[in-house]
Amino acid sequence: MKSKIIVIEGLDGSGKATQTKLLAEKLKAQGLAVRQLEFPDYQSPSSALVKMYLGGEFGSKPEDVNAYAASAFYAVDRAAGYLKDWKRDYKNNTVLLSDRYCTSNIIYQMAKVSDAERDSFIRWQADFEYDKLGLPRPDAVIYLDVDPDVSQKLMEKRYGGDNSKKDLHESNMSFLLSCRRSALYAAEKCGWHIISCCTDGDIKPIDDIAGEIETYVQTVL
Repeated sequence: MKSKIIVIEGLDGSGKATQTKLLAEKLKAQGLAVRQLEFPDYQSPSSALVKMYLGGEFGSKPEDVNAYAASAFYAVDRAAGYLKDWKRDYKNNTVLLSDRYCTSNIIYQMAKVSDAERDSFIRWQADFEYDKLGLPRPDAVIYLDVDPDVSQKLMEKRYGGDNSKKDLHESNMSFLLSCRRSALYAAEKCGWHIISCCTDGDIKPIDDIAGEIETYVQTVL
């Protein structure tokens, strides 16, 4: 089987890491060669500029770093990881499950541009990361749509109520609302698969979401 890159996207607190892990386990049980990726790669020196940005070293608001500069921080981290680490797996018939990918720049950084600039930003992102930097294009993008109010509650649990642990994006509710609008626009424009993860103002059971993801992924594979 030709290698596949399947991306799970979503706002902070949407359960991407959990769902990526569950999907990896299911696909491995089917006998497939599977590798999990996670971006940014905070264990690598290549994420230094991302950490500085999210830590507020360039300004206290996401908009203090424009969409194109911030996108470059994340893109270089991904390119470094590909060249140093997972390019071989991609060349050797592996299913790569990525918790965030190049598509995250569309969600988070496109939120900084005007509505009229959205389409040109999507084209710029694809040209920069896939054509110029040489990162492989994803075969499928799954967007876990969680109401920001619900994701905030989940992050409160994650951080034990300590809001000081939130990064530049997580702590800015207005920005996260803009990111959700960007994500839903991009999903329609770029053909991402949306999974609605909330019902009655709360998150759906993890296994229910996992089942929806697996059903869709089987159509991709």
